[in-house]
This record gives sequence, C-alpha cells and structure tokens, in this order.
Amino acid sequence: MRIVDLTPTPTVPRDGWDRPLVIPKQGGKPVPLTRTTTFIDCIEDKTALSDWHKRMTLVGAAKRPSMLDVVRQLDPEQPDDKRKLNALAEQAIDIAGANTKREKGTHLHTLSEYVDRGDPLPAGTAVRDQLDMAAYLGATVEFDVKAVERFVVVPELGTGGTFDRLLEYAGPGPDGEHVEGNFIGDLKTGSVRYGALKMASQLAVYSRGEFYDYTRFPVDPADKKAFAAWKKRPVSADEAAQAYTPLREVSQKWGIIINLPAGSADCTLYWVDLEIGWAAARLARDIRAMRSTTGAMLPWVTGLTDPKAA
Repeated sequence: MRIVDLTPTPTVPRDGWDRPLVIPKQGGKPVPLTRTTTFIDCIEDKTALSDWHKRMTLVGAAKRPSMLDVVRQLDPEQPDDKRKLNALAEQAIDIAGANTKREKGTHLHTLSEYVDRGDPLPAGTAVRDQLDMAAYLGATVEFDVKAVERFVVVPELGTGGTFDRLLEYAGPGPDGEHVEGNFIGDLKTGSVRYGALKMASQLAVYSRGEFYDYTRFPVDPADKKAFAAWKKRPVSADEAAQAYTPLREVSQKWGIIINLPAGSADCTLYWVDLEIGWAAARLARDIRAMRSTTGAMLPWVTGLTDPKAA
C-alpha cells in the first residue's frame, strides 16, 4: 500500500503579511508565526537569485517596451514612485515568464498527489506531464506516503510551515547501511544545484515540529468582521493544547529531496543532512535576533560645551 493518509490540513488563517496565525499551545489569542521558509532565508546566498531577477526584468522590459515610457515618468527617490517601480519590475519579471515555472511546479505537485493515491491522472493530462509522473512513480516506488501537505509549528523558533510529504522507508541509507522509519520529504520541480543548505534547514525545522489542527478554531478570513473578532478571542490552555499533536518517530538526522525538474521525465532522490540543517536553523535564529539589536551606532559627541547648559 503506497498511502496511509492523504488528507491535507486546510489552509491556515494568515495575517496581512502572509504569516500563519495560530493559537499558542499555552492558550491565548492567535499570534503570527514566521513562515519556515522566511525564517531560514537569512542564511541563503541570494547572489544567483538576485542576478536571475535582474535578467528577467530586462527580458520582460524588452518584450514590452511600452513599460519604459511609464518608467521615465517616475522618480526612484520618491516613496510613491518607488512602489510603482517595484510593481513594474514584478510585471516585467512575469512577462518574461519567470512565474511560469512556479505555476508548473504547483501543477506537478497536484499531479503527484494523484500518483501517491494510486489514482489515474486527470483526463487530458499532457504527455510531458505523464512522463514526469511516470518518472516520479519510478523514483518513489519504495516509499509509503504517510501524509501530504501538513502544517506544523516549531515553538522553539516561533515558526510555522507546511511540509510536502511524510515518507515511510526501509532500505539503504546515505552510507549504504540499512535505515528505516519516517522521513520528511520535499518535492522540488526546479534545479537543486543551489540551496542545499537551505533545503536541509527547511526539512530539519519541519522534523522538529508539531502538527497543528487549526480547524479546531474555525474562521472565514474573507469575513473581515468575523476575522477581526476571531483574532481578539482568547482560547483556554486546555483547549489550545488539543490542537497540537507530536510528530512522532520522524528522523531528525535525514530528510529526502525528490527532484523532478518540470518536463525532464527524470526524477532523482537526495538525502539531506538534518543535523547540519538544524545547526543552520539555529544560526538563522541568532542572526534574526541580532538584527533587532540597537546601539550599534551612536551620535558623535564633541568636546565643546553647550553655552545654554553652562
């Protein structure tokens, strides 16, 4: 049997900064948590990503030169114009097709769930996607998928996030020795050439999380009045604790990356070292704390005496 439980946790309520809102385990009002990917983002070398964004912006502007007419009318030193320029840059990146890969990745994630359930792919699925899913099935045939898209909270870091897969596996480990148990898995549909440390850190954080069932505290974020009232309503500690379930018997040493580049018909598995990843996550915690430190720069004081003070 390939799948034990494929029931995903519904979308967690979020604030205006897309941070998940959860009831603390000790009770109280909903509090925002830092998204796991955002939390560990500070350890990543963004040089390649920054260069890619620059290239895509130029490509998008070249595809739609009329955008430059708007750009010439804006002052990059003015706050309102800065926001407009930022929006135009994002439009250019979208025009360049930069978001197409992300959308394709979301599509492949959806199709992979059909494969994990053992269901046929939807009618009309493109041949290229069928080949990708065949590769995915072949690479992951030794896994039993215990859960998909589950939200977890890590109180120690103040983070919350959703992992792709909880995989049961028994067989050769990274060093060829036998391993067995449950492992956090993540499906990547792009290149994994860069970002190994970030991926290891992301999975390490998930492996130390607790399942959080937000459905115990239902709310419709689209109903602004009800949502505002929900955010002010305290919950007792006993009731809050019932929403948390330990993530039992999950490896905190190794995680699994499933790399399926879109359109490649090629799926490759990688082990990621979660002990290295956890060390990086704790480093990210220290970096984020340091960023809030004050007093690193002070006004200059001269030796002259203020006449008024005299």
